Amino acid sequence: MWAQTTVVSGKVTEAATGSPIPFANVVFTGTEIGTITDFDGNFTLTANVPVDSLEVRYIGFLKRTKPIAYGVEQVVSFQLDEDIQTLGEVVVYAGENPAWPIMRQVVANKKANDKRSLDAFEYEAYTKVEFDVDNISGFLQKWKLVKKVSGVLDSIQQIAGEDGNPVFPIFISEAISRYYYKKDPILKHEHVLKTKVSGVGITDGTLSSQVVGATFQEYNFYQNWLNIVTKEFVSPIADGWRIYYNVFLEDSAYIADDFCYRIDFYPKRPQDLAFTGTMWITKEDFALKRIDASVPKEVNLNFIEKLKIQQDLIQTEAGPWLPEKTRVVVDVSQVLKHTAGFLAKFYISTEDHVINDPKPNKFYLNPVSLDENVRMHDEAYWQEHRHDSLTATELNVFDMIDTLKKISAVKRYMDLAKFAVNGYHKVGPIDIGPYPTFIGNNDVEGFRLGFGGRTNLSVSDKWIVGGHFGYGFEDEEWKYRGYVERILSRQPWTTLRVEHQKEVEQVWLLNQQVEPNGLFYGISRFGSLIQPFMIHKSQLTFYRQMAPGFGSTLRLKQERFNPLFDFQYYTDYERSETSSAYDVSEVAVKLRYAKDELFVVNDNERLSLGTVRWPAFNLEYVYGMPNVVGSDFEYHKIQASIEQEQKMGLLGKAKIKLGGGYAAGNVPYTLLFNPIGNQTPFYVDFAYSMMNYFEFSSDRYVEFRYRHSFEGFVLNTIPLMKRLKLRLIGSANVFYGSLNEKNRQKTVPVTNIQGDQVYPFKTLGQTPYIELGYGVENIFKVISVEAFHRLTHLKGEDVRSFGLKFNIEFTL
Repeated sequence: MWAQTTVVSGKVTEAATGSPIPFANVVFTGTEIGTITDFDGNFTLTANVPVDSLEVRYIGFLKRTKPIAYGVEQVVSFQLDEDIQTLGEVVVYAGENPAWPIMRQVVANKKANDKRSLDAFEYEAYTKVEFDVDNISGFLQKWKLVKKVSGVLDSIQQIAGEDGNPVFPIFISEAISRYYYKKDPILKHEHVLKTKVSGVGITDGTLSSQVVGATFQEYNFYQNWLNIVTKEFVSPIADGWRIYYNVFLEDSAYIADDFCYRIDFYPKRPQDLAFTGTMWITKEDFALKRIDASVPKEVNLNFIEKLKIQQDLIQTEAGPWLPEKTRVVVDVSQVLKHTAGFLAKFYISTEDHVINDPKPNKFYLNPVSLDENVRMHDEAYWQEHRHDSLTATELNVFDMIDTLKKISAVKRYMDLAKFAVNGYHKVGPIDIGPYPTFIGNNDVEGFRLGFGGRTNLSVSDKWIVGGHFGYGFEDEEWKYRGYVERILSRQPWTTLRVEHQKEVEQVWLLNQQVEPNGLFYGISRFGSLIQPFMIHKSQLTFYRQMAPGFGSTLRLKQERFNPLFDFQYYTDYERSETSSAYDVSEVAVKLRYAKDELFVVNDNERLSLGTVRWPAFNLEYVYGMPNVVGSDFEYHKIQASIEQEQKMGLLGKAKIKLGGGYAAGNVPYTLLFNPIGNQTPFYVDFAYSMMNYFEFSSDRYVEFRYRHSFEGFVLNTIPLMKRLKLRLIGSANVFYGSLNEKNRQKTVPVTNIQGDQVYPFKTLGQTPYIELGYGVENIFKVISVEAFHRLTHLKGEDVRSFGLKFNIEFTL
């Protein structure tokens, strides 16, 4: 008989997310003819013997079998369902586990294989990002908007695939960039060359062009801990891997030209922030060649249904390995029963690697920069420069999003969402806002109406003009704030701003730089204002980025303080005369150094995304200039602080602040250092929970603030707590300050000249203020309750020694 050849090609993907499954085993049923899928889930298999079916197996997924036609060439694709069963057996070895000596060699060779041991490296990165809405509840499917969208998007089934779940794509992007790293000092820079962004309610602006690059998709398993979605996950090849993981040697095979060991790994404790999956270790260098790592559902995480990282690495000429391809899938579950889920997919491909060619330090000044023509491109450019061609599904996603953007109802909802988040709504060349200034109701102004706005990028990329105004129907006063800002340079970031305002404020906000565009500020405009005053302020501010992580601010300010509460201070040392209002003129210099602080530019705004591992150092000097524009006082103030969010792996994370200050001069207590108290039932991270509003004043002080979130470290060992995913929290706050005799004499008197008692004033004396807190967070995933004890300064009718504080916060 003539021999017949059967050729089957196809792709293996996850049914839930549609993402490819690399390294899956594909076998003709009943034979030993098989292969494994590549990084993109593709396979091709040929048989010269009679076959009638094809089966696919992969760890963590249910086996799938499909019939095939014998003797022909055909395409058969698989979508696998996740296996919800946990590991059913444990292998016990006589003697040493054969995976252990391999793992010891991996750890011993980490430094030689880790890309961070290179003096420098760079590569071209192609990044692809897609966001989808999935798991839409039956309740939402009845909404008129969802029905309209479903009716328009007749290609949803194509997105879902043969066996997958339907999804609504809302964002997709591509980016070509050049990524640079320098070892000494550690500096990083990404220059984004081209971007293509399509999203519902999202334009291809400067912000989106920055955040779709490779900078935000950095995964290095040679680190002991990986910072992913704000959490610290222990690497399966961490130095202390035996504490966290069970490992098994399952197979060996050639991966490209490297002979590799296949090692499967599982967390010893399912609730730990650890991975389960498979990695391939080279026999020659004991280097990580491939890894497929997932976060188990049992992990103490909120809202994350699935987190998967897949990575291929390539060896450089110098020895260390660089990532060649990386794919990340984050499946966010429904926050509430009647809502929808969210699916995020990231893909990064690198090529044209250059090693040990460091650039001058100033080259790395901005973590992310944009090419002048970053958004000027055509389809021919992408066809030439894409590292991998778009799939038919991804091409369909671009078309679907273009269709969604034309639905007016969708646009309205997205505009409302953006307005709620950033406080502004774009109307042509003007951003209307911020919304917290539009309305208020308090005991000083009564009912207040207002309006505001600012120019945006379509007017100028160098000038911003903005402000707001409002009218109180009780005090019958107009308030306003106006400013003009000039962006002198974007590289390095340099700005000059002039502003003037007349506004009702509260003393506890007197020395805080709080912009009126957040929900916190809006809420503070309702009810009874705490120590309110009318402020007339003119200010000139100059900012310049001096070096990577280092910025400086120069500020000139003239301010008139007119209290709307019973406030008095002595104008002379004889304590014969008092006054309430005063004028000050200040010059201030502020320096900030945060080694790994990451900034992005949103049109004409520069936004900080915080630091990753290193602390931030702040130093500020203020000089009060006498007899300048009617200024009443001369003084010097200096403040310094160190702040850090310290991630501690299994032990959770801590927020730490150590600060201090000194003021020289004779001024009223409103110009001294006044720690902020909190008399509300809600926890506020910058206030002392059991201290009253402005209970103490000092002209010199030190403070230490510590708050620790243990994640699931302790309560994961208690069955009921583990099931509820509750987490321990603890706090310790200490403030110590003193006041010299001259300032004590000049500050507020006990009574005013009419003999009426005025606002009380206290000092700490020789005893520091101390409070301790403990409690649990993650109640119903969003609520925390913390009990606070005040340990010192317990005398006084209004002193509270114990209290509960509540907080609502969405945390992972």
